[in-house]
Amino acid sequence: MLKSFMKNLAINISVKNRQKKYQYFLEQIQPDKQSKILDVGITEDDAYSGVNYLEKHYPYKENITALSIEDAPNFKKSFPQITLVNYDGKYFPFADKEFDIAWSNAVIEHVGNYDSQLLFLSELLRTSKTIFITTPNRWFPIEVHTRLPFLHFLPKRVFDKILPLIGKGWAAGDYMNLLSVSDIEKMLHALNVKHYHIKRNRKFFATMDFVLIVKQ
Repeated sequence: MLKSFMKNLAINISVKNRQKKYQYFLEQIQPDKQSKILDVGITEDDAYSGVNYLEKHYPYKENITALSIEDAPNFKKSFPQITLVNYDGKYFPFADKEFDIAWSNAVIEHVGNYDSQLLFLSELLRTSKTIFITTPNRWFPIEVHTRLPFLHFLPKRVFDKILPLIGKGWAAGDYMNLLSVSDIEKMLHALNVKHYHIKRNRKFFATMDFVLIVKQ
């Protein structure tokens, strides 16, 4: 019963958090019915209402292009107006500044190591005039994927060794590489991005995740 309660609580928090981020997206980016939007990181597993949030709530679905490493037949069936493009997880198959806006919710922490994350961010910046991405805070007390407290504060190699011992081996390795604000800023500086905004979303008196906005 406690496990079920904690799972439902986590889902409820996630849905409300995604709702807040979507509203912030509308306020800050102000897309219109002509805006071409790239969504990087849709999922085939529609497990709860917070999944594929942009696709479920954005009114001009025909202007969204979804980029995914999955073929995602169920996604295609659920959102027939949306163009789904597959890629190999590296370079985006689009021209420079092909999109007005890139949206990527909680994806960059899953793309691999620092070099893979840097490439991911550079491709978002290359293909889109404005980017809006989110990622969990590495220093939030609860790790949001495993729902474990504090263990993720350990060096990653130590954390990865502990995870299989407690039945969470799926979360080790390149499944996630959590980021802090300083990690994000390091990548931005490496890409020579000088003008950006990072919003800290707080929960329980701590920063749960970040929103990064870059307007070029």
